[in-house]
Amino acid sequence: MRRTEMGAARRLPFSFAALYIERVSDEIEDLKRQVAELTARVYRLEQGQEQAQPTSAAPTEARSIPAPVATPEPATGPRIVRQQGQKTLENRIGSQLFNRIGIIALLIGTAWFLKFAIDNQWIGPLSRVLIGLAAGIGIVAWSERFRSQGYSAFSYSMKALGTGVLYLSLWAAYAVFHLVPTAVALLAMVLVTAANAVLCWMQNSELLAFYAAIGGFITPVLLSNGQNHALSLFSYLLLLDIAAVILIALRPWSRLLLAAFFGTSFYAIGWYVAYYSDQQFPLAAFFAVAFFLLFAVAPQLLRNLRMSTQTKHLAVQDNIVLVVLPFLNAALAFFEFYALFSEPGRTYARPWIALPLAAFYFVMLRVSRLRQLGRGPMALPAVYMAISIIFFTAAIPLELHGRYIAIGWLLEAAVLIWLAREQPQAELRYLASSVLGLAFVGVNIIHLGDSQPVLLNARFATYLVAIAVFAFAAWIATRASQEWRPIAAATGIGVNVLVMIAVCLEIHSYWAAQISIPRSDLYTNEQFTYSAWAMLFGALLLAIGFWKKSAFLRWQALALLTLSIAKVFLVDTRQLSQGYRILSFLGLGVLLLSVSFVYQRDWLGLRGSRS
Repeated sequence: MRRTEMGAARRLPFSFAALYIERVSDEIEDLKRQVAELTARVYRLEQGQEQAQPTSAAPTEARSIPAPVATPEPATGPRIVRQQGQKTLENRIGSQLFNRIGIIALLIGTAWFLKFAIDNQWIGPLSRVLIGLAAGIGIVAWSERFRSQGYSAFSYSMKALGTGVLYLSLWAAYAVFHLVPTAVALLAMVLVTAANAVLCWMQNSELLAFYAAIGGFITPVLLSNGQNHALSLFSYLLLLDIAAVILIALRPWSRLLLAAFFGTSFYAIGWYVAYYSDQQFPLAAFFAVAFFLLFAVAPQLLRNLRMSTQTKHLAVQDNIVLVVLPFLNAALAFFEFYALFSEPGRTYARPWIALPLAAFYFVMLRVSRLRQLGRGPMALPAVYMAISIIFFTAAIPLELHGRYIAIGWLLEAAVLIWLAREQPQAELRYLASSVLGLAFVGVNIIHLGDSQPVLLNARFATYLVAIAVFAFAAWIATRASQEWRPIAAATGIGVNVLVMIAVCLEIHSYWAAQISIPRSDLYTNEQFTYSAWAMLFGALLLAIGFWKKSAFLRWQALALLTLSIAKVFLVDTRQLSQGYRILSFLGLGVLLLSVSFVYQRDWLGLRGSRS
């Protein structure tokens, strides 16, 4: 027995020595591997330096750098990097989609666990809340370990999970167990949201900021008790939006701004539908102005941040926010104030809502720097200009009535056409053309007033203003650059169409006032007068086209004469009396022969022209 123990004692040092030698060998192998990796990295860095240097020195330096023989990493390193940089569909599903689904599943499981613990009364209410808070804080702290190891996306997801557990625990302490009052629960949730905001700013994570915004906007829902707490609600939302705008001023996180706007709009519209009364007008008006100004200034801050970083081209989401958010904010502000001033005793102010908004965005246009961040219509000054013109256009029908609406649009279009000529901007030219088209529609569909006496009435005077404005626009466009050619053609045609319509309306008014003539004769006389006017106006246009040597006018005259021919053969032959038929066909025949004679004489030399 003693010999056995002595033998074991002799063998014990040898076993320790073997273990020590084996451990040293492993460390030596590990050092060899690290040296090989460092050698490969140095080789790749030197290869990159060779490519950046002039080509004349590259061959000499390349021969002086021996490639490591013992490791294949220089050949495989770039390929591995490219594989890591690729985001395949499998990678996205595994790393992103499953990650988000897992967060939702864990949140649901946590909620069910809390409910299960409540139903079975395993622990007391205070203990349940403390356990939830500890778990949430622990998950957030644990997520930092993954971030330090390079798993940023997974770390942010863990933070979102921990934040969700914290919100659920605070909600349970307030709504389920009634352990804390509303003010304490709100303060605690605000602290959680603020902590997330600080983390996202320190770690420069837009995803974490988005999670923080979601938690911040969920807080009022979790603390809701079905009562009207307008001051607390809107004060909290205003602080939350100010924090989001501050983050926007520090970090170009445009989607966070859009999320804050939609969250605030959701609560504002829901509160107005459920709780608004006339006594709360001052409170509602104050916060409506505050939110409008905040979201009106925020896109400019985002643009300034991009310009300060010398970004030549905006990202897609930035362009979307810079275009969509100002329009949405302006539209929401208009409808909010229109609804607030719809109460009895305040309707007098409704027609004047659009004008201050138009002036505000005109000031924003002047304040905004004109330097573009890129080509295309996505610049913020162009958006401000469009919104300002839209509100000026909307202010006219809100403040005026009848023919004055059409006259207001016509005068606005004339001013915009002149400004577009003086300040060559494509956006201003498009907007001016749109207002001019709207004015054309307005002249022809709005009731323009009295139609008697003939040619001396409000309707014909309005048409004369429209003809003058379209002639002015055509004159401006024909003397501008080639980009104005479509506007020149459209306004030139518009002048002739307005003249034709105005005279036809006066013809109708004249015959409608003849009470002593039988109704059947009135219709016949009116149709004959239309035909005579169309032929006369076509001949006049053709004469002016020959005089001015304008093919554009001559083609319009030929089109009008074609319509006259169709009317004479299709309408006049069936509906006019014998005498009027004879006059129509004789007049048409003489006119067409005269036109044919002029073209056959070829006074303008059109046969040899290719135009």
